[in-house]
Amino acid sequence: MPVTVLLHILNSEPVLGELDDLPNANDTFVKLHNPRKVDGKDLHYLTDKVVTVLWPMDKLNFIEVLPSEEEDRIIGFVRE
Repeated sequence: MPVTVLLHILNSEPVLGELDDLPNANDTFVKLHNPRKVDGKDLHYLTDKVVTVLWPMDKLNFIEVLPSEEEDRIIGFVRE
């Protein structure tokens, strides 16, 4: 099941996309599917119809793992 992540790239805006699996400690690249800006727009530095990009780990500050749609639907305790 794909994991939706936000890649924080050095000296650049974050990139939203999906990973097949979270990277291991010994991985040198991150394989991101459907790369796009946080607002859903295309990235200006990628050619049209690009669906997968490999980012070197040394160019990333950190990876933010976003909750899945299933986790968004879980309703916790709410006090009114």
